Amino acid sequence: MNIENILYSLLAILNEMSPYILLGFFIAGLLHVFISPSTMSRHLAGSGWKPVFKAALFGIPLPLCSCGVLPTAVSLRRSGASNGATTSFLIATPQTGVDSIAATYSLLGPAFAVLRPVAALVGSMVGGVAVDRMSGREESSEVRTSPAYESEAVGRSFFARLAEAVRYGFVDMVGSVGKWLVIGLVVAALITVFVPDELFVSLSRYPLLAMLAVVAVAIPMYICATGSIPIALSLMLKGLSPGIAFVLLMAGPAANFASMIILSRTMGKRATAVYIGSVVVTAIAFGLIIDLLLPASWFTPGVALSHDACHATYAWFETLCSAILVALLGYSLYRSHKHNHSINIDTMETNVYKVKGMACPHCQATVEKAVGALPGVDSVVVNLSTGEAVVDGKASAESVKNAIIAAGFEVE
Repeated sequence: MNIENILYSLLAILNEMSPYILLGFFIAGLLHVFISPSTMSRHLAGSGWKPVFKAALFGIPLPLCSCGVLPTAVSLRRSGASNGATTSFLIATPQTGVDSIAATYSLLGPAFAVLRPVAALVGSMVGGVAVDRMSGREESSEVRTSPAYESEAVGRSFFARLAEAVRYGFVDMVGSVGKWLVIGLVVAALITVFVPDELFVSLSRYPLLAMLAVVAVAIPMYICATGSIPIALSLMLKGLSPGIAFVLLMAGPAANFASMIILSRTMGKRATAVYIGSVVVTAIAFGLIIDLLLPASWFTPGVALSHDACHATYAWFETLCSAILVALLGYSLYRSHKHNHSINIDTMETNVYKVKGMACPHCQATVEKAVGALPGVDSVVVNLSTGEAVVDGKASAESVKNAIIAAGFEVE
């Protein structure tokens, strides 16, 4: 019976989320193809609050996880963006995204969907301005756009670019967040079925302590903005307050140990401390505002999970969207498995490089594009599970290493 309850919980959450997630993936593809990083870089140079504000506005709709945003931010920094703007981009981007905002609306309601980007904007502004003042006046740098981040669709016809947007949204993006979405769904279903309601009712009596506990769990957990939504929903349905669930939504996607290590080496320890502090303080502040000042009726979840699987009914459109999403996730798994087992190093002109800092298919694709753009590279295959990049061609080892470092990763 528990298996039936788990499956029902999974289907109920998936049916609520899938139409919005598919729409979000499509919009993500449009943003990727039609907005180039060179355009962003030109607007993010210089000091003051304006580049910081623009960086937050650029980052909020982008559906990048906390590991995928790092190489993008490093590229922006090396293309002329200020430290403050880069920090603002790093804070705002992983906490939201068009896909996660849409999914938040479907499961948690409009209040959560509005407050997530607002909290991301406030936190990114606080962190970005603090880093900007801490760094002092920065030297202006010439905008240099890494080929890894220029869309391959630039220069093509509108329909070719639209096809590229669909491919990126429903293939690359699904590969990037699919793993964490599945984990979030499974964890949410397990919480719904197995965790007793009384556990979180007692925890909600001490909101600040509970929020600190959520932060302590969320930082090492590593989950994307979309994957955190079903977990937050299941916790709220078990009696956790909306403010505490909101802390999980904001702190979990934005801060994890891998991101902190890479950020510390790229931006420095002080900037990293400001980054983490801005994320945590903003999440807790908004969590307290939700619990203490805002009407509880605003934060009623958009879906209620029942354990009675026998009387479940599903609308055809939501079920169709769920089937499409499951098919895309299955194809992504097959594609990743096939890709990671396609490495062949039996040629004279092949070198293997150990890349550190990759955590998702987006990172994998970034390294492949950065190295593949080099003159003399015939082919490049990156194995995400082993961290190896196999490069075939006459490009020098030094140029390959420089391309990987320029993309925001470390290499041996």
